[in-house]
Amino acid sequence: MAETMKGLKRTHRCAEVTKREIGSTVTLMGWVQKSRNKGGIIFVDLRDRSGIMQIIFEESDVKSEGFAKAEKLRSEFVIAVVGKVEARSGAVNENLSTGEIEIRATEIRILSEAQTPPFPIEEDSKTKEDIRLKYRYLDLRRPDIQRNLMLRSKVATTVRNFLAEEGFLEVETPMLIKSTPEGARDYLVPSRVHPGNFYALPQSPQLFKQLLMCSGYDRYFQIARCFRDEDLRADRQPEFTQIDMELSFVDIDDVIEVNERLLKKVFKEAIGVDVQLPIQRMTWQEAMDRFGSDKPDTRFGMELKDISDLVKGCGFGVFTSALENGGSVRGINANGQGSMPRKKIDALVNFAKEYGAKGLAYLSINEDGSYKSSFAKFMSEEELAAIVERMEGKPGDLLFFAADKNQVVWDVLGNLRLEIARNLDLLDKNQFNFLWVTEFPLLEWSEEQNRYVAMHHPFTMPMEEDLDKLDSAPGEVRAKAYDIVLNGTEIGGGSVRIFQNDIQAKMFEILGFTPEQSEERFGFLLNAFKYGVPPHAGLAYGFDRLVMLMTGADSIREVIAFPKVKDASCLMTNAPDVVDEKQLEELAIAISIDEKDEKTTLETE
Repeated sequence: MAETMKGLKRTHRCAEVTKREIGSTVTLMGWVQKSRNKGGIIFVDLRDRSGIMQIIFEESDVKSEGFAKAEKLRSEFVIAVVGKVEARSGAVNENLSTGEIEIRATEIRILSEAQTPPFPIEEDSKTKEDIRLKYRYLDLRRPDIQRNLMLRSKVATTVRNFLAEEGFLEVETPMLIKSTPEGARDYLVPSRVHPGNFYALPQSPQLFKQLLMCSGYDRYFQIARCFRDEDLRADRQPEFTQIDMELSFVDIDDVIEVNERLLKKVFKEAIGVDVQLPIQRMTWQEAMDRFGSDKPDTRFGMELKDISDLVKGCGFGVFTSALENGGSVRGINANGQGSMPRKKIDALVNFAKEYGAKGLAYLSINEDGSYKSSFAKFMSEEELAAIVERMEGKPGDLLFFAADKNQVVWDVLGNLRLEIARNLDLLDKNQFNFLWVTEFPLLEWSEEQNRYVAMHHPFTMPMEEDLDKLDSAPGEVRAKAYDIVLNGTEIGGGSVRIFQNDIQAKMFEILGFTPEQSEERFGFLLNAFKYGVPPHAGLAYGFDRLVMLMTGADSIREVIAFPKVKDASCLMTNAPDVVDEKQLEELAIAISIDEKDEKTTLETE
């Protein structure tokens, strides 16, 4: 039978006991990591969130049939132990922070017995993720996951303290809001009081934080829960957390300056990394031209080179037809990979096709300076030499080329350089390369919707020098937008906001909204702007992504306590699930299931 803590108080966590406590009596409580009975002496590794402490049980030392209790101990039993701190009698365990000491037990209580867990509670678990997530409460006991979540807590505390000291006010914004279907899909919540009507869960606090600036709060922040009903991947979840902020009477440099100091503080306090300021800035156009990505990983080279001017008159139709259709020909240099087997090259070609490439051209430079190429027969020696020179090719290098519309070429080569870097193990998780990407296009053309859509959101301010292009060349207008990128991952983004009614009306017009649609969707914000609105700007970090990179985890699931899986379900609780018929009746909702195509239809009465 399990015992109680009656009269017993924990004095330390396991790894909080040090050599300074040798000779003193302590009380520890935690989980049994493992137990080893050596005949007359039992060694138990006791674990809590701080770490592991070795406990020694000898029959002559332990009160109240304690040795018999110790003999019963199994993995994951919860126990309380009273004992004296001693220097290790055996060899020091260099792998433990407590490896120089041990506790000689004088009292033990078994607070809770445990069944054998479905997988070992250990670091770097090899157990399949779906099993671990089904038993997430056990998975969360693993020391590496616990360290991740403790670091996450430390980062949140550091952010709060820093922003408070900088004059930011923490304000909570609503979770039940009006749906504004522009961007990712909303999660909808039916209203019982207003049958047939729905709230949406916020994709971000964007509109409310702008209203707070209209209300004079000057500097706002919130560690905010956000929701997006979109397809998942390693760094996305249906519910996620943002470090959200907005500032009044500022421009781009003001937002960047305070956030650079925030990042420096967080990285130093949380993981001891010195972030060098100022952080490099790069325009969107330069990032795309050099790296094929608006979130470039600058930990390695292999930058894109444009060879369009060198091949415009060549005999290779793949290159010339791309140029005739307004595209470009660009390449990357995989240094030292000239001897790559054809099988691996073919695998990279297939990889490139996943990003829209019809194929890849390649040229390897032999050690004697001669070329082996998929297109050499279409070109003169002079043309090939000019290409190799532009690509900074050397004997032993392998050059890859893509030819298509600019966006396709960027996507193909941007992802190809990352794939090659992964294959060559060039991505050092202990290196932290920050980059600001600025001057994004304000708009991008949607073939699907046959109209311009906002690259960030409809409230992003155009650059002042491009305002005259809003009517004549909207696709060329640059935004006062900025993303903060770390190791090829966007960890945050923001912009200066539109605060003049005429510019906001023009933006809605370009996006295809009628005045009536603008009023219906954003009327409360537009009305607020009639009563005096300050210039304002903001930024939001993906908190989960940030912590993922700080811990070196491969997925944000490793830094979220209870994450969802790819289909947005929870394996532990089986959410989402069916609900009571009575609940649906109260919400005036009827569900019809088409058995033929297995589609579920929601109807409101």
